[in-house]
Amino acid sequence: MTKVRPTQATSASLGERDEEVAAVERALDTLCADKSSSGSLLVLRGEAGLGKTALLAETRRIAEARHCTVWSARGSETLSSVPFNVVRQLLQPALLSLMPEEAREYLGDWYDIAGPALGITEPGERQADPQGVCDGLVAAVRRLARRDWPLVLLIDDAHWADQETLRWLAAFAERLGEQSVLVVVARRPGEVGGDSARHLDAVAAAGSSVATLSALTPDATAGLTRATLGAHADAPFCREVWAVTGGNPYETVELLAKVQDSEFEPTESAAAELRALNRSARGGGLVARLETLGIEATRFAWAAAILGTGISVDLVAELATTSVDDAVRCADLLRAARILTEPDPASGQPDDGDLEFVHPLIASAVYNSIPDALRTAMHGIAARVVTDNGRGAAVAARHLLEVHPDSDEELVEQLREAAREHLAVGAPDAARRCLERALVEPPPPEAHARVLHELGCATLLTAPATTIDHLQSALAMPGLDGDERVDAVYRLSQALLHNDQLEEAVRTVEAEAARHQAGPARLRLQAVQFMWEGLHAGEATSPGRSTRLAELAATCTGRDNSERALLILRGFDAMARGENAEEVVELCDRALVNGRLAPGLGWTDPEWGLELPMMLASAYAFTDRLDRAETLYNEALRAYESAGWSGGHLALAHAYVGLGHRRRGRLREAEASLRQSLALAERVGRRLPLHWSATCNLVDTLLARGHVDEAWEIAEQYGFAPPYPTTIVLPDPRSVRGRLLLAVGRTKDGINELEAAEKAADVRGHHNPVVVPWAVDLARALAGEDPARAARLATDVRRHAERLGTDTAIGEALRCAAALETGQRAVRLAEQAVTYLEASPCQYEHAAARVEYGIAARSAAELRRGLTLARSCGADGLVAQAETAMLSGVV
Repeated sequence: MTKVRPTQATSASLGERDEEVAAVERALDTLCADKSSSGSLLVLRGEAGLGKTALLAETRRIAEARHCTVWSARGSETLSSVPFNVVRQLLQPALLSLMPEEAREYLGDWYDIAGPALGITEPGERQADPQGVCDGLVAAVRRLARRDWPLVLLIDDAHWADQETLRWLAAFAERLGEQSVLVVVARRPGEVGGDSARHLDAVAAAGSSVATLSALTPDATAGLTRATLGAHADAPFCREVWAVTGGNPYETVELLAKVQDSEFEPTESAAAELRALNRSARGGGLVARLETLGIEATRFAWAAAILGTGISVDLVAELATTSVDDAVRCADLLRAARILTEPDPASGQPDDGDLEFVHPLIASAVYNSIPDALRTAMHGIAARVVTDNGRGAAVAARHLLEVHPDSDEELVEQLREAAREHLAVGAPDAARRCLERALVEPPPPEAHARVLHELGCATLLTAPATTIDHLQSALAMPGLDGDERVDAVYRLSQALLHNDQLEEAVRTVEAEAARHQAGPARLRLQAVQFMWEGLHAGEATSPGRSTRLAELAATCTGRDNSERALLILRGFDAMARGENAEEVVELCDRALVNGRLAPGLGWTDPEWGLELPMMLASAYAFTDRLDRAETLYNEALRAYESAGWSGGHLALAHAYVGLGHRRRGRLREAEASLRQSLALAERVGRRLPLHWSATCNLVDTLLARGHVDEAWEIAEQYGFAPPYPTTIVLPDPRSVRGRLLLAVGRTKDGINELEAAEKAADVRGHHNPVVVPWAVDLARALAGEDPARAARLATDVRRHAERLGTDTAIGEALRCAAALETGQRAVRLAEQAVTYLEASPCQYEHAAARVEYGIAARSAAELRRGLTLARSCGADGLVAQAETAMLSGVV
């Protein structure tokens, strides 16, 4: 925690900052008034030297006077590539002050997820999920804030903060209403671009106050001058101080300190000396002043600037190749020259070292003054020094990134190790930088393809297009053989899938499979090919796929994961095509080991990914084996939560848990899960398959609840409309949108959408009427204008339902047929529908059948039973329909 400490000059430099100080005081009043108050965020924007640090120091002074806990941190120009650097400064001291068991108790499940990023525990074996780590850091502050209320967080030079910290800060700012914390962020405008700029903009948008600082006026500069030098400073001298510094508070304070050191009177006759003094306080003047202290002091300052953090006399002596005694003397000289200072011992930051630069502007000026060749060489020495001192490859990596390429095999291995360490704590961007630098070295020929492979895996979730280039290059050169090559091909196909290049993904694994003889590797590639084809929404990729898959799966006994994968894929395909449900379930059961997912096919296992277990669970869900499906969906949710995977994986898990609730008829629970899924999916990005899954199922659930207006709002807000994704979404989004259009009264559009669903399903051969329910709604919509076609559709639905053989499918087909009939035939069909759906696990459909049967048979008893079921499901529209029928005298 880098402390900002007020001095007399600093306090004086707060002139013309009354509004900003008042905003801080108001925020502290709110924070301290009530432990349950919402958090607030203040942003201070201003160019270098305009007093941001002074305002943070004043915030600390006021907060500590009110007995607040204050933690602070500062970004650094030379440390912006170090992941989690700033958030570690903020949180690590408080956590290290606790016993390990206390820290684990405070952080709970987040300890193993966020702890490695904070440097308080070792990472686990799995690669950390960046979104999960970010959420864990948000949770860490929330939990610590309860213990340390009222808590104030100060972040200086946020424009130089590492990207991982900025991502956390943006996420924390969005959820500030959930925790009673005051955050004050100081930054320069501009300075950064890309994701860092986006995160900083998000922080500013969430801020309750954004203050843009301006330079001091001549009057304020005169006040500061007289407060520092004495009331006798005359007006011409004060005016010249303002003219020389441009009203920059930092430059003014430094200039006045030089005036004090020079011991000349602040009068008009001495004003001419001010420009020369000011030049010596910054930029080239500062460098010239540094040189007057001697070459040893200069090298000491250079070494300190290279280290950037953890500046200890011993380390600097080693880096500057000087004795410890000479290093101590140089440190004293640089402190006296107001270049270095001692850190505040109250900060508690374990890596603060013995020294720090007085101001970031000085640190930058000293660093930039080092001759280029020497700076590069010193970074190389610094990497060895920090490694020899046991700080690890990840710490050394920021120095290695600056070293000139020289075909150094050892450096390549260090960077690969650093990348692994970064991935283990949830910093894939830092890993990417290390591996990209390793390629520039370059690696030896025998390792080149492996480095490309590792780089492709590191960028898989963040930059699919880049991943594709890296992996294609790796596969085109020697070095990847056997299982390693097969894995690279699989990762490449994953990247192509994420980049919406599914057909190329299929061709890639197909071509690689053709290179292999019969055996486990070829079987795995064939399974991957069938998997991607199975997720494709069109048949053009591979005609005859289902036949070939059935023939290959018929030879499988489930003896290894490739065979188990093929059995799952065959089961899913048979389910989607509407083949016999008992045979589907038998295929799926054979893919399990003692009724559970086999090792290597689990939700977090990287060899196959989440697609296979999701397809397995869905095959169960749409063949009326909801108990097995829900067990798998809930296992996925627990696995991702415990692993801290809170990005797309968790979004999809919540979506499918919601699907399980929806199929079961627990509509309120389904809506809650799906809204949570959609919120997570929004953070990952729209138009992705996981976003479609959340949106489609939420719209479907709201329609089942009878909340038509809400369903339409969701569809409009989240783009639930053509063009549809190239991957399969369950249930079929065209069918759901067609039902939505009918519900809002756009009958013609609804019919067109359902007819489009019909064509797409026919092309794919998908005839499971529960997965692709277009025909039921289209038959009802056409009943008035084209009863003959409606009747044909109802007949086809029943035929497909009986082929599938589930109670749900047959019951829904009978409901459809009953809706097209009148009189006693309608009653008989409605009664048969009730019989089937009573045996089905889908309680909403059962409730709907009861209500419809009650109305057709004019039975108050059936209506009451249907009403009770509808209420338990949360089907408000069905409840209203039943109540209206009872009140209107239909029964």
